[in-house]
Amino acid sequence: MSDIPAIITWMQNSDVGTGIRESLWTFPVIETTHVLALAISVGLLIWFDLRLLGLGMKHQPISVIHRQIMPWASIGFIVMFISGIFLFWSEAEKCYRSSFFRVKVAFLLLAAFNALIFELKTKKTINEWDKHPFPPLKARMAGWLSIISWAAVIIAGRATAYNLF
Repeated sequence: MSDIPAIITWMQNSDVGTGIRESLWTFPVIETTHVLALAISVGLLIWFDLRLLGLGMKHQPISVIHRQIMPWASIGFIVMFISGIFLFWSEAEKCYRSSFFRVKVAFLLLAAFNALIFELKTKKTINEWDKHPFPPLKARMAGWLSIISWAAVIIAGRATAYNLF
């Protein structure tokens, strides 16, 4: 199709894309890895976000939770991102045409931007938050934005995978 960029067609029809898509085991292994890494990364992030909102682990200092969770969440995110690239590579044309995939990418970028702002600016005073029952409003807002963004990424990802709507 002429409306699909050449790079997308190349990815779809490359040896890598075809090999993943047509293999009995490769696609399911990559997809399973993607979903498990998502569960680790997003599960831990949401756990932290709920703490930011004051909805869980109130007796635990936020700075300690952040220090314990973020290395694991980061590893999960890296694995999720790499496996996601291979999933895209194997179905590049389907993803390119999918409105749900575009929504997924938009919310993934929003989640990444939110995390970047949180890590570079918002958390500069994280040690002070441990002295108060709730963190500052901007930290709570970051928690809400993270939960909403990741929920949208997951919903749009499932809709892309199953061609919903």
